[in-house]
Amino acid sequence: MNGRFTREKLDQVLERACARLGLDHRDATLLRFTNNAVYSLAADPVVIRIVGSRALRHRASKVVAVARHFADHAVPAIRLVPGVEQPLHVGEHVVTVWEKVPSTGRRATSAELATLLRQVHALPAPDGVGHWEPLAAVRARVADAEELAPTDRRFLLERCREVESSLAGLTFALPTALVHGDAHPGNVIVGADGPVLCDFDSACAGPPEWDLVPLAVGRQRFGDPSAWYEALASTYGFDVTTWDGFGALRAARELKLTTSVLPIMRSHPSVRRELHRRLEDLRAGHQHTRWLRYR
Repeated sequence: MNGRFTREKLDQVLERACARLGLDHRDATLLRFTNNAVYSLAADPVVIRIVGSRALRHRASKVVAVARHFADHAVPAIRLVPGVEQPLHVGEHVVTVWEKVPSTGRRATSAELATLLRQVHALPAPDGVGHWEPLAAVRARVADAEELAPTDRRFLLERCREVESSLAGLTFALPTALVHGDAHPGNVIVGADGPVLCDFDSACAGPPEWDLVPLAVGRQRFGDPSAWYEALASTYGFDVTTWDGFGALRAARELKLTTSVLPIMRSHPSVRRELHRRLEDLRAGHQHTRWLRYR
């Protein structure tokens, strides 16, 4: 079977979306593609995102609602292109269209991320954003996998049940708020006017602790400098790693990190080796082995 999200097929979706919007698709740059294909247009100050999972296309409407909510409350974040009814449906694909934030080339600091998160967590959640269900996307990606051995499927679903049981017993230290859901410096663009948040697919009403977990897990799994997480915790004012529920949140985060590429496995087979390494570590309970980021 051919992959559903090959570069050729994604380029065709981009071309059709641009034709509908009166934009020029030529020489567009594919910035990244794991959960979404993110294209930067060459001739227009526009970024186009194509959802990379059939099972998660419904989240595009939430992304649009959160983006408008951030704009209404002056949260520094990427903005939708005005005057376009969003999300767009291009065949079976779902597309959103954004104003380009020219990057300065500087990586956002953890302190800048913490400041943005405090602004987000101070907001009421918009209507329709949904409640925190960290493993719903994991199950959706398992169901939507381009390829997955039956034994791996059974393992992942059983692991979801185990982690959900642990999460159900948690008493959170911080009050429920609007959370970003995938908060790390890679989801912050540093533009000429300062850092702005992007990627709202996982936004929900939930525990703010969840937004502090990605950098903590990044330190443990990817070998990121300890200073990155320490600056986040210090600026935010809460160290999630010292809270007794951290282990359960880490387990949920690692499931998300492992399964994020399942819907594009056949389209982008270069991620296959790293996926199987992560599955082996989860099965064996290896908590200190290092992972490589999917590319």
